[in-house]
Amino acid sequence: MSKTARPARTAAPRTTSAARAKKAPVKKKVKAKAAPARRPTAASKPRPAGAAKPRPAAAKVTAQAAPEKRVAKPRLPADVKAAIAAAQDKLAVDLTVLDLRNSTAFTDFFIVCTGTNMRQVQAIADGIEAALRAAGQKPALVEGYRRGEWILMDYFNFIVHIFLPSRRAFYALERLWGGAEPIEVSAP
Repeated sequence: MSKTARPARTAAPRTTSAARAKKAPVKKKVKAKAAPARRPTAASKPRPAGAAKPRPAAAKVTAQAAPEKRVAKPRLPADVKAAIAAAQDKLAVDLTVLDLRNSTAFTDFFIVCTGTNMRQVQAIADGIEAALRAAGQKPALVEGYRRGEWILMDYFNFIVHIFLPSRRAFYALERLWGGAEPIEVSAP
């Protein structure tokens, strides 16, 4: 019989589970494999007398870069995207979106942007309101429009904050809502 062929199995009498439990387990003998022969290295070869000691070869850095984890970008609702586009059309500066869905907030998103002067702050607010009104949405509340320093527009699912630079630095909503995840807004 060759080493690769297996003998045919014969049917053994069936035993009950109680009889199986009484039998002692049979241990198989495992043959140890011989270690492969090693090639001689430079360090193991004898050196001639007076020869300089060989320098160790520089270790090759073959560390594979860990696969980058892909961070899923949160999908913004259409009305939030429309508000962002309207603010960008009116040249809003330093536009930031804060995702508040994972925090204990009263809304899902904050859109925070800056206008360079009072007229631009009001123009940004007008542009956002017009774009969302065309989509069938009206703000539940608009505050600060007359003064034009900080306009707040509440659309329930998101709130738009439009600041003058000095007011934005003073109130620092991004720091206040530090637990919120900022979403990167690409330039138009």
